[in-house]
Amino acid sequence: MTNPLLTDWNTLFDLPPFDAIKDEHFEPAFDAGLEDTRGAIRKITENTDAPTFANTIDALELSDALLDRVLSVFYNVAGADSTPAREDLQRKFAPRLAAFSSEVMMNEALFARIEALWQARDSLDLTDEQARVLMLTRRRFVRSGAQLQGADRDRLKEVQQRLASLGTEFTQNLLSDERTWFMPLDESDLAGLPDFVINAARAAGAEKECDGPAVTLARSVITPFLQHSPRRDLRKTAYLAYTARGANGGGTDNRAIATETLALREERARLLGYDNFAQFKLETEMAGHPDRVRDLLMQVWEPARKAAVADAERMTEMLHSDGHNGDLEPWDWHFYAERRREAEHDLDEAEIKPYLQLDRMIEAAFDTAHRLFGLEFAPLDVSLYHPDARAWEVTRDGKHLAVFIGDYFARGSKRSGAWCSAIRSQQKLADDIRPVVVNVCNFAKPEAGQAALLSWDDARTLFHEFGHALHQMLSDVTYPSISGTSVARDFVELPSQLYEHWLEVPEVLGKFATHADTGQPMPPALLQRLLAASTHDMGFQTVEFLSSALVDLDFHDGPAPKDAMAAQEATLDRIGMPAAIRMRHATPHFAHVFAGDGYSSGYYSYMWSEVMDADAFDAFKETGDAFDPEMAQKLHDHILSKGGSVEAEDLYTAFRGRLPGVEALLKGRGLAET
Repeated sequence: MTNPLLTDWNTLFDLPPFDAIKDEHFEPAFDAGLEDTRGAIRKITENTDAPTFANTIDALELSDALLDRVLSVFYNVAGADSTPAREDLQRKFAPRLAAFSSEVMMNEALFARIEALWQARDSLDLTDEQARVLMLTRRRFVRSGAQLQGADRDRLKEVQQRLASLGTEFTQNLLSDERTWFMPLDESDLAGLPDFVINAARAAGAEKECDGPAVTLARSVITPFLQHSPRRDLRKTAYLAYTARGANGGGTDNRAIATETLALREERARLLGYDNFAQFKLETEMAGHPDRVRDLLMQVWEPARKAAVADAERMTEMLHSDGHNGDLEPWDWHFYAERRREAEHDLDEAEIKPYLQLDRMIEAAFDTAHRLFGLEFAPLDVSLYHPDARAWEVTRDGKHLAVFIGDYFARGSKRSGAWCSAIRSQQKLADDIRPVVVNVCNFAKPEAGQAALLSWDDARTLFHEFGHALHQMLSDVTYPSISGTSVARDFVELPSQLYEHWLEVPEVLGKFATHADTGQPMPPALLQRLLAASTHDMGFQTVEFLSSALVDLDFHDGPAPKDAMAAQEATLDRIGMPAAIRMRHATPHFAHVFAGDGYSSGYYSYMWSEVMDADAFDAFKETGDAFDPEMAQKLHDHILSKGGSVEAEDLYTAFRGRLPGVEALLKGRGLAET
């Protein structure tokens, strides 16, 4: 049987032939990819010629082309459309990939060639990009244990394999809890809910095949329910289920996994010569050291906490006015925050949502990219991995630039959250390879025949992920390892968070925020009220984020805790966490930190990037034109096209002329005077 993952793709733009790819194709293709890469590595190490950049670094950059192609397809579909077979493959692949990574990174002959080039770097006449790739390659090998010997080398391999298995298990446990829980609703339970929440509940009930509406743990379903349901008992049930993900006991409980993961990370760091994992992890980021991270977070924590406490006092009064004695609880916050928004800003989400149609917000994101960067988007009729996904060709001046895939609706087979990934990344080392970029979101799917309506947060998420996509699509580098979003973790969120600002440009909403039924544009008065409320409830939003970031930092900045949950509570007590607010991501469902180590000791990076994105958008505002062509060109040339080819601080300085302070962030969040 022909395996489509191992043959040439004679498809439009060399897209994966999703209609031909079956689950049974992945494992043999994975095996073939491993062996192909091993063969390419052997060719490098057995080369009797002296090491050169071409026969060592270039060859290494291209060595995993087949494996990368297979895994890019697999992990995209496994995350967005999981099946039992794909989950089984993830469990199989994780430790094998970790072992293979150690095999390559600890290959003494390969590292000897890289080290020889490093020692001779000043005489190699390298381009700036080549010098950067050489430095990053050597650093990656050293940080992966290339210089370890004997028992330490063997132990690091074991640690890496176990961490990979734990990350996969954590993710699958979380998905299982999210997929299996739902709360059926009687028709009487819908009283007081706006139509869009009722429609979402009916669609969720249909997806769960229950007889009537339901609340699920998809944020696009549960959050509006918490905002609008007058039934405090139902809000409590739903909220506690949402926050208990990964902590329900039994086979899907993640608490022990988190504790073991933290211990293994500390051991990994110490094997490599660091005092703790945070020092190891932050060495390569813009922040550089845990102390700089903590300083930033605490500068924002105090004004945010002060604002949240003041808001809690006002909402407690509202709770008591409704006849409920006692304290404001976490399952009350969304409900009373929404009522405050209605009262203080004359703003009702039921009035807003008909103007935030998914298709129109996609158009808005595309049009903004056209005005800033000259991009055009044309729908494609191609085979994709799920009927809900859709694709567009991206061009500029008539030249093909990328394929963009959008997969927007929540479903039980999709992990929670929103993300951007690449099925193929841009590079010019092996021909001029153009990217295939995917945005995955979890918006509520409407009932058949109805328009998909977004909340304001949903619309921001759409713009955010599209900012990541632009970072991939506009990449213009030679080497795969520095392409697109392959940058410092605390820099990678800059393009995405910066792009959110254009959603708030009045002329964008004035053009694309049109009513789902009447087609009329959002009335100017409503638009003004919406934008005026942009910092509403910002104390809560900032506190729930910062508490998660500080817990993550404390987990890794010191000896690993014996009990992750006890350590979480100790941090929350120390910083004075308001009683009515919970962490955005409690430890048992903190996938950013425990599904892998991408954001471990690095969840702060959203805030670090926000310092830059607030300042960067100020650069546009200072011109008097949010679409200023000169600033857009600078953003393109100095950040979006550069990938990881230059240090992040140098990229930002080239764009802005200096590094920013925290002032623009506090102002943008409405916390500067609090």
